[in-house]
Amino acid sequence: MSDALTNLMDRLLDGDRRALARMITLVESRAVDIATVMAKIYPHTGKGTILGFTGPPGAGKSTLVDKVTAAYRAQGKTVGIVAIDPSSPFSGGALLGDRIRMHRHFADTGVFIRSLSTRGSFGGLSRATRDVIRLMDAAGVDIIIVETVGVGQTELDIMEVAHTTTVILVPESGDVVQTMKAGLTEIADVFVVNKGDRSGADAIMRELSQMIELNPPSGWKIPVLKTQAVKNVGVDELVEQIEAHTAHFKDTGERKRIVKMTPEKE
Repeated sequence: MSDALTNLMDRLLDGDRRALARMITLVESRAVDIATVMAKIYPHTGKGTILGFTGPPGAGKSTLVDKVTAAYRAQGKTVGIVAIDPSSPFSGGALLGDRIRMHRHFADTGVFIRSLSTRGSFGGLSRATRDVIRLMDAAGVDIIIVETVGVGQTELDIMEVAHTTTVILVPESGDVVQTMKAGLTEIADVFVVNKGDRSGADAIMRELSQMIELNPPSGWKIPVLKTQAVKNVGVDELVEQIEAHTAHFKDTGERKRIVKMTPEKE
């Protein structure tokens, strides 16, 4: 390992955000030996809380993530956002739409936002996502939010990286619920029906509740919440439920979904 790379990693471990940004670029582009970098980083991980947010296009995921980020910042916690964007079929680059919707956090040194391209990978997570999570964790970020492209059978790998996964739907998501059915309860620790002022919100909440009763997960009853992210309605309750599940996860030592992200796992 070169002296320059060693210095960069030392700065990252000291919480230097510029070093974090540079290291993410190097790792995502595979411009460094990933195994060597992760071997040095790994002992410094495990302190951050990793939250997954997934849902169909148009569900308001980015707006809700923006509001949740603001809530955690009000608690004095630092937040890292890994926004998984669809890849351009031509360049493979991220569209960066999530960054535009989260513009108010740009000047906040306590918030670090990074968009990653899926680059054709399945499961809604880019191949570099796990590495970026580790880097943020090692840099001392308190809350690491991973926002994925959509929700479907290929989204299941969000369960392997997040302590708590929130599935965001809207009143018009009935087809998604019918298509996935019990599969949704395997992904979700918290259900949110966003844009809850629209017609049909209560109906889909009842449908989700019935689905949970028919396929009850062990140890944790999945809450079904209603939000209006644009108006900040229901956000505080969502954060409370996320924190309740995270505490449950840590207290019970549950390993049903998340696996410790060791280099050997991959």
